Amino acid sequence: MRIGELSERTGTPRRLLRYYEEQGLIKADRLENGYRDYDEAYVDRVLQIRGLLDTGLPTRIIKQILPCLNKPREIHFDDATPETLELLAAERDRMTARISCLTRNRDAIAEYLSVVATSQRASGTQHRTSPRSR
Repeated sequence: MRIGELSERTGTPRRLLRYYEEQGLIKADRLENGYRDYDEAYVDRVLQIRGLLDTGLPTRIIKQILPCLNKPREIHFDDATPETLELLAAERDRMTARISCLTRNRDAIAEYLSVVATSQRASGTQHRTSPRSR
């Protein structure tokens, strides 16, 4: 797929995709006309990269851990400094705490919606909770 389609499917500006390529996070083949051509797998890869960037990881560390995301047979640890490992451990712990918080919030919202729906059925009233229920 060309860069415009990858951009559209991932919600990532073309300029940022070119930056990811410069940083070695993704790689495009080049067509005869010079256009970039990305494999379908890069849709998920770009979303992974964006998620990792959103957590605050720098691209140099993302580049190191990207091979781990596809479970390769061989992982190289050439740049695994104690500082990098400490940063990754702290980030993992922060993500775990955030996942726990998000899970609690999701469960609380689900419980609230369930109680409201039960109450509305019992009273014979229904309120629209979102535009989708129309």
